[in-house]
Amino acid sequence: MTLTLKIWRQADAAAEGRLHTYQLDEVSPDMSFLEMLDVLNEQLNAAGEEPVAFDSDCREGICGMCSLMINGEAHGPEVTTTCQLHMRSFADGDTITIEPWRAAPFPVLKDLVVDRSAFDRIIQSGGYISVNTGAAPDAHAIPVPKQNADRAFDMATCIGCGACVAACPNGSASLFVGAKVTHLGELPQGQAERDHRVVNMVAQHDHEGFGGCTNIGECAAACPKEIPLDVISQLNRDLRAAMRHGH
Repeated sequence: MTLTLKIWRQADAAAEGRLHTYQLDEVSPDMSFLEMLDVLNEQLNAAGEEPVAFDSDCREGICGMCSLMINGEAHGPEVTTTCQLHMRSFADGDTITIEPWRAAPFPVLKDLVVDRSAFDRIIQSGGYISVNTGAAPDAHAIPVPKQNADRAFDMATCIGCGACVAACPNGSASLFVGAKVTHLGELPQGQAERDHRVVNMVAQHDHEGFGGCTNIGECAAACPKEIPLDVISQLNRDLRAAMRHGH
């Protein structure tokens, strides 16, 4: 395939960015999207030009690093991570516009790389269990109803990629926070800090500058791990309960 790539180039956080156009030939439909960018960077290196900076790590759809807006869609036209998106999703002669996440709490560092440490600070504010339970108990020592265990596991699949924020017109991270709150709130070990957790995580979410949720649903539609929209309802219920308890 022959593709025209319009890629956001930005030297650093303080510089102005703009789209640059590149032509790429002989792209295999079996390439992943990031492999296609690797080929482009090899071409740029050979020409003595600065390669395009983009994030990636596992390239297995696990780490959430590969955060790209592709033709205006978070991670591209398929419900998957960018590294698991293949070029067969595009056609010969297509023009593909590639941009970084667009959200104030995710400032651009260079080209397609954004700083998502706001998510780390939200987790640090309460997305954990710190109760000292001594040595690790046997896996079956604390009974957990299967329905709760399944839901906790499903919510734990959130990889913190930020697609929910990038897709939301408000730039809200409520789906991310809701997934983390629901994951721990379904487990007996998570009950002791349940109220503090939700209050602190929501406060940090707002402090970072993320927008409010207006139930548009683009976050769940873009989520590569298919986190359901109802975790935001759970987040709101937990927050109201915590406030009733005086937190």
